[in-house]
Amino acid sequence: MITMKKMLFVLLMLAIAFALAACGGSDEESGNENAGSGEQVSIDIFQGKVEFKDQFEDLVAQYQEENPDVSISVKTVGGGTDYDPVLKTEFNSGEAPDIFNIGGPQGVEDYREYLTDLSDTKAADAALDGTLSTVKDGEEILGLPFNQEGYGLIYNKRIFEEAGINPDDLLTYEDLEKAVQTLDGMKEELGIDSVFAFPGKEGWVIGDHAANAYLSPEFDQDVMKAYQAETLAFERADEFKRFIDLQADYSVGPVLSLDYSQQVEEYFSLERVAMIQQGNWVYPSIQQMDEEVAQNIGIIPIPVEGHEGSIPVGVPNYWAVNNQGTDEEIQAAKDFLDWMYTSEAGKTAVLEDFKFIPAYEGYDTDKIVDPLSKEVYEYSEAGNTIGWIFSGYPTMWGQDALGSNIQRYLGDEATFEEAIDAAIAEWESARQ
Repeated sequence: MITMKKMLFVLLMLAIAFALAACGGSDEESGNENAGSGEQVSIDIFQGKVEFKDQFEDLVAQYQEENPDVSISVKTVGGGTDYDPVLKTEFNSGEAPDIFNIGGPQGVEDYREYLTDLSDTKAADAALDGTLSTVKDGEEILGLPFNQEGYGLIYNKRIFEEAGINPDDLLTYEDLEKAVQTLDGMKEELGIDSVFAFPGKEGWVIGDHAANAYLSPEFDQDVMKAYQAETLAFERADEFKRFIDLQADYSVGPVLSLDYSQQVEEYFSLERVAMIQQGNWVYPSIQQMDEEVAQNIGIIPIPVEGHEGSIPVGVPNYWAVNNQGTDEEIQAAKDFLDWMYTSEAGKTAVLEDFKFIPAYEGYDTDKIVDPLSKEVYEYSEAGNTIGWIFSGYPTMWGQDALGSNIQRYLGDEATFEEAIDAAIAEWESARQ
């Protein structure tokens, strides 16, 4: 016989069970498996894209408001500081982040023991065809693409118009050289200090981006061929040299002390130069400096014989999740990356705040509004692209080997041939 006391106890247990079930339903709707658990989960993000630092931190703050059980700290290193060496220091010091960046197949090799399989994420399912090929190991997906990027020579449309130069006509090296000489002869009239701001201090601008345009054809535009190559011939070294010389000879100086932030903010954004070698990622920085200038810029392709009218386009970096964290930390990291790339709030930020060209399905690309990203997207859609193979270089080769040796050349400490030979020898040494 059930007593009244027992009946009250049963009713109380049923009420508690119902309340718990209701809470569980709200967690599922949030998309965060840790939300509502009452246990605080903390994750650290270490990323190297300074151009969207503020916008990214704003998005992180929005995510934490929606998911109060998750605490996220962000550390950004880049610009004038090389990301990879600092990341290695973080790992060696025992302060390894939960989310960090890798650059394709070489990054997978360097950090393989720390990489979480992300094949079960919504973001991996949404990634565009081909964007995951360099971060796969069998069936495992070890990174999620940031975005798509393209680069070339960013130019000021007003200055070109005043100089009577049609950027659409600049396809060959000879076309570019003639335009540069015209601009140089009109510096006072145009109100510019020089034609270029060439950041010789930045090894990645020289060794990763500029060199990629001339090395990509040697590897059939295939990053995996570069990654697997034991040596390289540098068949287009002469083309590479004249492109470097053109920028250095017509740049504000001293070239070897000019860094990225000076190039973009101090010179180009203030209309003190007509052109800089960079990509669509510079738009937010220019916009912050001068909205009017930011709306009046475009991209000229780097002249590569046989590939005129094409620009390098690819995935610059991948998000990786550290598998050394707790199960809760790993899941929280996956949840955040999924939310950033697949939720409506995240997709809005990726397009409108980050100014990214998405590497994922489900985006309204008509909403790409900044002029640089719009042009890069149009080049990509038309198939007018050069392969993005520098993520297949040996670790830090572009910056520490090729970039530093070209800096020796720019500083009259080596001939160009000596610089290239030394860089090739370092490639071969790294591949042994």
